[in-house]
Amino acid sequence: MGYQPISFLLQNIYQMPDPSLDTVLQKVRRSLGRVSPLSELPVPPVIPEEIVRLVPRDADLPAVFQKAAMGLKMLVSMVDSESIIPKLTEFLHSRNVERIMLSDTTLLKRWNMTDVLHSFGFEAKWWSELTLDDAYEFDAGLTEVDYAVAETGTLAIRHRPEHGRLLSLVPFVHVAVIEREKFVPDLLDLMELLRTEGFGSGVTLISGPSKTADIEMNVVTGVHGPNVVHAVVL
Repeated sequence: MGYQPISFLLQNIYQMPDPSLDTVLQKVRRSLGRVSPLSELPVPPVIPEEIVRLVPRDADLPAVFQKAAMGLKMLVSMVDSESIIPKLTEFLHSRNVERIMLSDTTLLKRWNMTDVLHSFGFEAKWWSELTLDDAYEFDAGLTEVDYAVAETGTLAIRHRPEHGRLLSLVPFVHVAVIEREKFVPDLLDLMELLRTEGFGSGVTLISGPSKTADIEMNVVTGVHGPNVVHAVVL
């Protein structure tokens, strides 16, 4: 037959009748006591929220997130705006971090975070100041998140110019700052928000540090991403 374009093959496949398909559907209709397709599709029953969702909307979402995330080996700290700087810098020093790259996002910019980190002896640069190759020279990435899913302990970050995906993928340490209003109960809420608000060129979902296992189930962290993920909840 030789090489044929995929569009030609698909066109021929869709034009080929499938005699078994109609036979199967006719058997199903007869079993249901019908002689023709339904004119209107049945409306599925409404399932109560308490059955569909494990996390109610009025739950303490940061506390639910903390429990789920720590179960996935993510570090979680609850801080206020006055203590975030000393706790953050103490953590970075404890991990022997020297060079930090930051997302060009509103909260970090408002805090002048690069200047703050410089004053504590770190080398810090905004994402807009870096090339993709530069990202591999940094020990840690400091970012905000778009959403945090309480039920699964998951961070959601949209890919966009001020928040490159390498910030949370390449460095050994990833620190994510979460504002309280960023929490959503579960993935149903997250997907609805992304559907209505858009997700840019993609979305990174982070549930703990990178983990992989060989055929003998020996788990190793940090092979395909950060070895340490620290969520700082405001």
